[in-house]
Amino acid sequence: MRRVVVTGMAGFSPIGNDWATIEHHLRNGITGIRTVTEWDKYPDLNTRLGAPVPDFELPAHYTRKRVRSMGRVALMSTRVTELALADAGLLDDPTIQDGRMGVSYGSSTGSPDAVADFGNMLLNHASGGINANSYLKMMSHTAAVNIGVFFSLKGRVIPTSSACTSGSQGIGYAYEAIKYGHQDLMVAGGAEELCATEAAVFDTLYATSTRNDEPQLTPRPFDRDRDGLVIGEGACTLILEERQHALARGARIHAEIVGFATNSDGSHVTQPEAETMYRAMAQALENAALCPDDVGYISAHGTATDRGDIAESQATYRLFGDSTPISAFKSFTGHTLGACGALETLVAIEMMKRGWFHPTVNLDNIDEACAPLDYIRGAGRQLEVECVMNNNFAFGGINTSLLLVRGD
Repeated sequence: MRRVVVTGMAGFSPIGNDWATIEHHLRNGITGIRTVTEWDKYPDLNTRLGAPVPDFELPAHYTRKRVRSMGRVALMSTRVTELALADAGLLDDPTIQDGRMGVSYGSSTGSPDAVADFGNMLLNHASGGINANSYLKMMSHTAAVNIGVFFSLKGRVIPTSSACTSGSQGIGYAYEAIKYGHQDLMVAGGAEELCATEAAVFDTLYATSTRNDEPQLTPRPFDRDRDGLVIGEGACTLILEERQHALARGARIHAEIVGFATNSDGSHVTQPEAETMYRAMAQALENAALCPDDVGYISAHGTATDRGDIAESQATYRLFGDSTPISAFKSFTGHTLGACGALETLVAIEMMKRGWFHPTVNLDNIDEACAPLDYIRGAGRQLEVECVMNNNFAFGGINTSLLLVRGD
């Protein structure tokens, strides 16, 4: 089996579009949650909270001709991939265009504006808003395909449209593509653009936070006073590479992926199961030939929903007990859906490199129904660890677990 390393990373998030900005927010407890006044036009929507990506701009070489098939989710995905390729030293390398590099990338859906154009056709029998690129913006694999076209990548394309596990499955399937010899390099990750329709999905389940006048105090993963999740947006790309290929070109190695597992509950579309969450984590450890004591930090899915927090904490406690530090990045960014697994992996890697791990912000009173884990709170924690785990759990009962160790 071939070893797989991370040689490039970049992310756009509600708390910054570069690591220095993201770290500043994490160390100072500053979230990206906002009251979205534009949603006031939807009177039946209970939540007015969202977490947009600030200051997203495209450089001049993103001409109209090159981006006409892209909505916001594909634009963010493509631009963040460009930054990750530059970080890896591969942006102008011809080897990425000869078939050795593929794409494994996901989002919950394509761009909602394009979906609305087709909805208008069905509802009002009017197709005036549809053009040749409308479907390309709407399709669930719009991010993966547009990334491949923009950078002339000719390897395999693996679209991972699996809601909250889109990004982590994107990384996991890319890892397997390299590990088993199908590709030497992969673009991996996920993205999502903010839309009121996504908030409405969780609104109908009474799972959104309605602290509309206190955006800085929500979401509150694992806290007894949580009242639901907040929807965010973002994009994140990791460049994965076969280790010997990376060493031969003198690449910087951020981390190594050593384990991945994914499964499904097979029981209910929206009610999470602690048992299969546990199995996904255990299978990732088995895949990596590691034991629970080898993991120094866990990046929680941590959505701040009652059922999700309780099931996740119980599954984690069953495998790790109460001694492994854990925190939830979504407490800062809200739930970025297709982007969250990739963003949380990037953040876990950066923290492992620096020996400091962010807290779960707003975790003031741990819910007694949640298992007694070692929740990082307050000012964060100095930790020197060799291995981190990132877990994500999605609608459909889809579970993922990734394990990463320090780079060389």
